[in-house]
Amino acid sequence: MKTTDSPRTYRVKSFGCQMNVYDGERMAELLEAKGITPAPEGEAADLVVLNTCHIREKATEKVYSDIGRLVKSGAEAGKEPMIAVAGCVAQAEGEEIMKRAPAVGMVVGPQAYHRLGDMLDRAVKGERSTDTDMPEDAKFAALPKRRKVSPTAFLTVQEGCDKFCTYCVVPYTRGAEISRPYSELVDEAAKLVDAGAREITLLGQNVNAWSGEDAKGHTLGLDGLIRELAKLPDLKRIRYTTSHPNDVTEGLIAAHGEVEKLMPYLHLPVQSGSDRVLKAMNRSHTAESYLKLLERFRAARPDIALSGDFIVGFPGETEAEFEETLNIVDAVGYAQAFSFKYSPRPGTPAAGMENHVAKEVMDERLQRLQAHLGRDQYAFNKASVGKTCDILIERRGRRPGQWLGKSPWLQSVFFDSELQIGDTVRAELVHAGPSSLQGRLLEQVAA
Repeated sequence: MKTTDSPRTYRVKSFGCQMNVYDGERMAELLEAKGITPAPEGEAADLVVLNTCHIREKATEKVYSDIGRLVKSGAEAGKEPMIAVAGCVAQAEGEEIMKRAPAVGMVVGPQAYHRLGDMLDRAVKGERSTDTDMPEDAKFAALPKRRKVSPTAFLTVQEGCDKFCTYCVVPYTRGAEISRPYSELVDEAAKLVDAGAREITLLGQNVNAWSGEDAKGHTLGLDGLIRELAKLPDLKRIRYTTSHPNDVTEGLIAAHGEVEKLMPYLHLPVQSGSDRVLKAMNRSHTAESYLKLLERFRAARPDIALSGDFIVGFPGETEAEFEETLNIVDAVGYAQAFSFKYSPRPGTPAAGMENHVAKEVMDERLQRLQAHLGRDQYAFNKASVGKTCDILIERRGRRPGQWLGKSPWLQSVFFDSELQIGDTVRAELVHAGPSSLQGRLLEQVAA
């Protein structure tokens, strides 16, 4: 790289999970602490950070494609941007990215992005650098204070995974499970609320594996943290994702029935309805134990909306085993769900398994699965018509004068009313679509 001027504008492009969104926000704050401002919409940025995800197939090649587009557009404009690759692809492919993409000046993994500012200083001097360490020093303590936020905010409480599902790269790219300290989380949550957040979503690869000690030295699980955050007067809503069935506790189940601010929504991935496939995936639950867990949540909070993750076409999956997945979908009646075709990730045990399912078979199974999931989501929305609930307004809708907010059950609700971002309104749900509802404004709720 040649010596260059310090960048004045930046753009962070985040892919994948909500934890990547959180990481992207924190990197943006790091850059703004150095006096770099967001590039205006539609204008090229001096510095582009590609905050990558390594979960899906061809993730690495998509990164190179993005790099190529940035180089081409920069050449046409007469000035190529500085490029940083962050996130899980950076962790997995660090040195290879540097070899294949000379335009990239910085490669930084998800456990080292707090060092992005120092790497940028070196990049300005013409030095290329890679940092994919998983340092022992506290990443979060090195990040700047949270800036003004939207009415909804993410808060990472736990990172990494010790479960080693055979299809998953997370243990290799995010490292072992770690929990952020209790006092640090309570402090950051309070600052988010002071900055305008009214809903906080607690994040983790296995968020319900979080544990810590309170100020009195008492050991707490995620439910204890939720109960403490619920004491913040101006915080109106709490959510959490993503949970693992193995880490569900009685306290967490009870919290859904006892903590008013904890929203009636649970994302609990099952992945398959076949016990043989679950064992091959190294999942610790069975279809029966998973269903019994959901029964306990519903007993604590009867109106809870359920969400899950599914993988179709795992190596060796038979038609009968796929039918077992459809059976569990039909038994649960998910309000929302995410479904994917299996894609082999290099270095994972499943990638070396035999009897990979043909692409056309996976395609057909995914379509059938999504038909069942879409049917149930629409049914859940239709069953919500006539309910009265509070909606937190998050953004403008697609049409002029339209506003979008979320129901307690994480449904998108549209209004044609004079509102503002951050408003909480009492509304009646009057019409259901497959993926959203229309609301009728009843009254404004005091902030």
